[in-house]
Amino acid sequence: MKRPLLWTLVVLNIALVISLAMRFTRDNSALAQVRGRPSDYIMIPGVITGGTSEVVFLIDSSNGLLGAMTYNDSTNRLDTMPPIDLNRVFANTAIGPPNPPAGGIHQPVNGRTVR
Repeated sequence: MKRPLLWTLVVLNIALVISLAMRFTRDNSALAQVRGRPSDYIMIPGVITGGTSEVVFLIDSSNGLLGAMTYNDSTNRLDTMPPIDLNRVFANTAIGPPNPPAGGIHQPVNGRTVR
Protein backbone atom coordinates (compact mmCIF):
# COMPACT_ATOMS: atom_id res chain seq x y z
CA MET A 1 0.00 0.00 0.00
CA LYS A 2 2.85 2.38 0.79
CA ARG A 3 4.84 1.55 -2.35
CA PRO A 4 2.26 2.89 -4.95
CA LEU A 5 1.79 6.03 -2.85
CA LEU A 6 5.55 6.57 -2.75
CA TRP A 7 5.89 6.21 -6.55
CA THR A 8 2.94 8.57 -7.09
CA LEU A 9 4.64 11.23 -4.96
CA VAL A 10 7.95 10.71 -6.80
CA VAL A 11 6.25 11.16 -10.21
CA LEU A 12 4.36 14.23 -8.92
CA ASN A 13 7.59 15.84 -7.65
CA ILE A 14 9.35 15.16 -10.97
CA ALA A 15 6.45 16.81 -12.82
CA LEU A 16 6.62 19.84 -10.51
CA VAL A 17 10.40 20.20 -10.98
CA ILE A 18 9.99 20.01 -14.78
CA SER A 19 7.22 22.65 -14.77
CA LEU A 20 9.34 24.91 -12.54
CA ALA A 21 12.35 24.53 -14.84
CA MET A 22 10.21 25.33 -17.90
CA ARG A 23 8.90 28.44 -16.18
CA PHE A 24 12.39 29.87 -15.66
CA THR A 25 13.94 28.81 -18.97
CA ARG A 26 11.16 29.97 -21.31
CA ASP A 27 11.43 33.37 -23.03
CA ASN A 28 9.01 35.77 -21.36
CA SER A 29 8.17 38.26 -24.10
CA ALA A 30 4.93 40.15 -24.61
CA LEU A 31 3.41 39.28 -27.96
CA ALA A 32 0.27 41.37 -27.80
CA GLN A 33 1.73 44.33 -29.76
CA VAL A 34 3.83 42.61 -32.38
CA ARG A 35 2.74 44.85 -35.28
CA GLY A 36 3.98 48.09 -33.73
CA ARG A 37 2.70 50.80 -31.50
CA PRO A 38 -1.06 50.81 -30.91
CA SER A 39 -3.15 53.91 -31.47
CA ASP A 40 -3.90 56.45 -28.76
CA TYR A 41 -7.62 56.70 -28.02
CA ILE A 42 -9.61 59.38 -26.22
CA MET A 43 -13.14 58.53 -25.11
CA ILE A 44 -15.50 61.43 -24.37
CA PRO A 45 -19.02 60.88 -22.98
CA GLY A 46 -21.71 63.19 -24.31
CA VAL A 47 -25.39 63.81 -24.89
CA ILE A 48 -27.05 64.43 -28.25
CA THR A 49 -29.80 67.05 -28.19
CA GLY A 50 -33.11 65.37 -28.91
CA GLY A 51 -31.66 61.90 -28.42
CA THR A 52 -32.93 59.34 -25.95
CA SER A 53 -29.57 57.99 -24.81
CA GLU A 54 -26.01 59.12 -24.21
CA VAL A 55 -23.19 58.79 -26.71
CA VAL A 56 -19.47 58.03 -26.39
CA PHE A 57 -17.20 59.87 -28.84
CA LEU A 58 -13.99 58.02 -29.73
CA ILE A 59 -10.96 59.94 -31.04
CA ASP A 60 -8.07 57.96 -32.52
CA SER A 61 -5.31 60.56 -32.22
CA SER A 62 -2.67 58.45 -33.99
CA ASN A 63 -4.73 58.01 -37.16
CA GLY A 64 -6.82 61.22 -36.91
CA LEU A 65 -10.25 59.56 -36.80
CA LEU A 66 -13.45 60.46 -34.93
CA GLY A 67 -16.19 57.92 -34.25
CA ALA A 68 -19.11 57.57 -31.89
CA MET A 69 -21.22 54.83 -30.40
CA THR A 70 -24.39 54.63 -28.37
CA TYR A 71 -26.37 51.86 -26.72
CA ASN A 72 -29.80 51.22 -28.24
CA ASP A 73 -32.17 50.09 -25.46
CA SER A 74 -34.90 48.82 -27.80
CA THR A 75 -32.64 46.42 -29.72
CA ASN A 76 -30.08 45.80 -26.92
CA ARG A 77 -27.06 46.50 -29.13
CA LEU A 78 -24.39 49.15 -29.73
CA ASP A 79 -24.99 51.50 -32.65
CA THR A 80 -21.81 52.92 -34.16
CA MET A 81 -21.08 55.86 -36.43
CA PRO A 82 -18.67 55.42 -39.35
CA PRO A 83 -15.34 57.13 -38.57
CA ILE A 84 -14.68 60.67 -39.81
CA ASP A 85 -11.19 61.63 -41.01
CA LEU A 86 -10.25 64.63 -38.84
CA ASN A 87 -7.19 65.44 -40.98
CA ARG A 88 -9.49 66.09 -43.95
CA VAL A 89 -11.95 68.11 -41.82
CA PHE A 90 -9.26 70.41 -40.40
CA ALA A 91 -7.18 70.67 -43.60
CA ASN A 92 -8.71 73.98 -44.72
CA THR A 93 -8.93 75.76 -41.38
CA ALA A 94 -7.11 79.03 -40.88
CA ILE A 95 -4.99 79.77 -37.84
CA GLY A 96 -5.70 83.08 -36.16
CA PRO A 97 -8.27 85.75 -37.00
CA PRO A 98 -9.17 86.14 -40.68
CA ASN A 99 -8.28 89.87 -40.88
CA PRO A 100 -5.73 90.91 -38.24
CA PRO A 101 -5.59 94.62 -37.43
CA ALA A 102 -3.10 96.57 -39.55
CA GLY A 103 -1.18 97.95 -36.57
CA GLY A 104 -1.19 94.74 -34.57
CA ILE A 105 -2.66 94.56 -31.09
CA HIS A 106 -1.39 97.99 -30.04
CA GLN A 107 -3.04 100.49 -32.36
CA PRO A 108 -2.52 104.23 -32.06
CA VAL A 109 -5.53 106.16 -30.79
CA ASN A 110 -5.37 109.96 -31.15
CA GLY A 111 -1.62 109.81 -31.73
CA ARG A 112 -0.91 107.69 -28.64
CA THR A 113 -0.34 103.96 -28.45
CA VAL A 114 -2.97 102.15 -26.38
CA ARG A 115 -1.84 99.01 -24.62
